[in-house]
Amino acid sequence: MGHANTLELKGNIPSGMPFDGVFLLRSVSRRTAKNGRPFLSVEVGDRFGSFSCNIFEDGDGYVLLQNAAVGTILLLSGVTEQFNERFSPRVQSIRRLSPAEAKSSGFDKALYGGPKETQDVLQKEFDDYVARIANEKLQKTVRAAIGEVAAAFSTGTAAISMHHAYRCGLLEHSVHVARAGVSLLPHYPFLNADLAIAGMLLHDVGKALEYCGEGAYERTKIGILQGHVVLGYRIVRKAAIGAQLEDDLLIQLEHIILSHQGMPEYGAAVLPASPEGVFVALVDNLDAKMAMVEKALDCTASTSAFSEKVPGLESARVYVGGR
Repeated sequence: MGHANTLELKGNIPSGMPFDGVFLLRSVSRRTAKNGRPFLSVEVGDRFGSFSCNIFEDGDGYVLLQNAAVGTILLLSGVTEQFNERFSPRVQSIRRLSPAEAKSSGFDKALYGGPKETQDVLQKEFDDYVARIANEKLQKTVRAAIGEVAAAFSTGTAAISMHHAYRCGLLEHSVHVARAGVSLLPHYPFLNADLAIAGMLLHDVGKALEYCGEGAYERTKIGILQGHVVLGYRIVRKAAIGAQLEDDLLIQLEHIILSHQGMPEYGAAVLPASPEGVFVALVDNLDAKMAMVEKALDCTASTSAFSEKVPGLESARVYVGGR
C-alpha cells in the first residue's frame, strides 16, 4: 500500500496488509512478557497521531531502539493488525532516517504538526496583547518573564501529547487563550483587565523549561522534578521583582500561575481563589479542550464516526460524523 501515515493506517484497513511508513519515535519502554521474554513497547507517530507496537528481543530494530532518542525518524515496514480494537501492527523491519534523508524524500511534511498560523503572525498578536497592558510595571513584568525564555517560549511545545504538542504550540496556546479571554473581558467588568491579560500570557511560561525536543517531545530533568507551575512561578516572581511590581499585584499574578491548572489533581498548587485566577483557569481549560477536539477532528479517518479515545476529555471519544 506504499508509504502510509497514521491517519491512513487507522482507517478501516483490514488486518494482514503490508505497509511501510516514516514516523517519529515518541517513547520507548523496556518490558517483560509473562513468559519472561523481554520486549520494547514503542510509540511512534506523525502529525496525524500515533500508535504503539511491541518489538521483541530477537526482532528487527530491537538493538537500534534500545538507546534511540525521542524524535528519531524511523522507516517502519510491517503488517497491519488490530489488538483490542486498536491499530497495533506487527513490525518486520526498522531503519533510522536522518532528517536530511527524510526531507529530501518528502517524508518530513507528514511528520511534524504545527499551528495553522505562522510563528510571525502569532508572535505579533502576542506582542499586541502585551502592549494592551496599561499598567507599566505589569507590562514590564510580562516582557521580562518572556524575555528570560524567549526562544524556547516562541518555538516550544505546550505538551507532550495532550494539546498543542508541536513546534510553536506553546506560543499558539498562549495567544489563543489571550484571544478568547480578551473577547470575554467586556462581559465581566469587575475583572482587572491588565492582570487577567498578564495572567493569560504568562500562565504556561514555565513550559518553556519543562519540555525539550523537536517534533517529538519529552520532559526535561527540571521539568520532571519541579513542573511548569513551579517553574512559571519562579520566572514570573523574578521578573516582577525586577520590574518593582506592587506587592498586591505580584501576589495576585503569582496566584494565577499557581492555580491555572484548576485542580490539585491536574497540577494546580492551589485552587483558583481570585476573580482573575478563576477566569484564567477556565479560559485556559477551554482552549486546551477545544484543541483536543480539533485534533480529534483532523486525525480521524473519514470512514469513522467517532475518534479514538482522547486523553483529557471526559467524553473519551469525539463524534466526527458528517464533517
